[in-house]
Amino acid sequence: MPAKILTMDNLDLDGKRVFLRVDINTPVHPETGELLELSRIEEAALTIRDLPNSIVVVASHQGRVGRYDYISMEKHAKALSKVLGKNVRFVQDVFGEAAQSAIDGSSPGDVIVLDNLRFTAEENVEFSPRDAEKSVLVTRLRPHLDACILDAFPTAHRSPPSIVGFAELIPTCAGRTVAKELMKLERIFGIEKGPYVTVLGGAKVTDRIEAIEALIANNRADKVLLSGLVALVFLKSKGKYRGSLQVENEQKMLVKARQLLDDHPQAFELPTDVAVRVEGSRRELDVSEVTERMAVLDVGTKTIDRYSRYIKGAGTVFMSGPPGAFEYEEFSLGTEMLLKAMADSFGTTIVSGGHLSAALHRFGVADSIDHVSTAGGALVQYLAGKRLPLMDALERAAAKWGK
Repeated sequence: MPAKILTMDNLDLDGKRVFLRVDINTPVHPETGELLELSRIEEAALTIRDLPNSIVVVASHQGRVGRYDYISMEKHAKALSKVLGKNVRFVQDVFGEAAQSAIDGSSPGDVIVLDNLRFTAEENVEFSPRDAEKSVLVTRLRPHLDACILDAFPTAHRSPPSIVGFAELIPTCAGRTVAKELMKLERIFGIEKGPYVTVLGGAKVTDRIEAIEALIANNRADKVLLSGLVALVFLKSKGKYRGSLQVENEQKMLVKARQLLDDHPQAFELPTDVAVRVEGSRRELDVSEVTERMAVLDVGTKTIDRYSRYIKGAGTVFMSGPPGAFEYEEFSLGTEMLLKAMADSFGTTIVSGGHLSAALHRFGVADSIDHVSTAGGALVQYLAGKRLPLMDALERAAAKWGK
């Protein structure tokens, strides 16, 4: 673990009002709205249990504006209450009078969960540390807080006020999850070897393209196996997919994908067949057969077999984002088989992201992976050697409060 950051053991937190920035952004079922798994909530509980005499103010974002998973944190508070085995109070507010009153009216040992941070506009924007210190969220909450714990490694690559705004205003340190993650990654760096195979899926196209650039530039992606929405962007950039993408900044993403393919023609593997829903059932088609009205929900069997061979022959395999909509049984094949290929690999295996963490447990292979992280884009950028705003905040805090 980096020596330049403080941990919970370096600060006296007994009796203190502690702002605990976690990332319990949890996969949500697109139809029922229920939380699909609790791994991030269980990780947050590790830190909370080590604060038995503090007033713990839990803060996290959930989902993205306009998406089905953009919901309140009330269900998270109930789940956290069950995990901790104690009452957890949900506050339907982020930084207003209700939140301030709840903090001021609490006693040591109490746990409060604030509402979805992204319900406030500031948390959807990247800030410099100095501007974050002047944000409404930080300005209004700071008088009601004594310390800050940053335990949101999955959000370490972002710089909203809740991540970068408190570091030099109140004593700030790393939580148990961040400290554990950093120690594990240092061990991984000591044993990893090539060839490096990166398996990228999911729907976060911008994040995935940023990840590809960073990993290739840092010689950590000899082969990039694409699936999910990001694969469709690359296929469409080559004229091999005619369907609708509905991706933000689609034209810009298509141009970027084509540029990456031209610059690194030997690095990429794209699906040749996919699975779509026809009359309620799975049907596998060649990519060229997919029409505009068909929704691609998984990779096909031929692609699974080809990708599995690359995975099993790798020295280090990194996977982020599910290959398909594994929430639906008939479209879980790609996710299940590629994770099982990783479990059977003799190489060093790293799986990242909350959705894949859930899938690993569902398919019974979590114990066969060398490192499982609930972080997605943040882990990619860390592996690629990029500087993370959360780490920068922790280092600034250590310089001020670690004397």
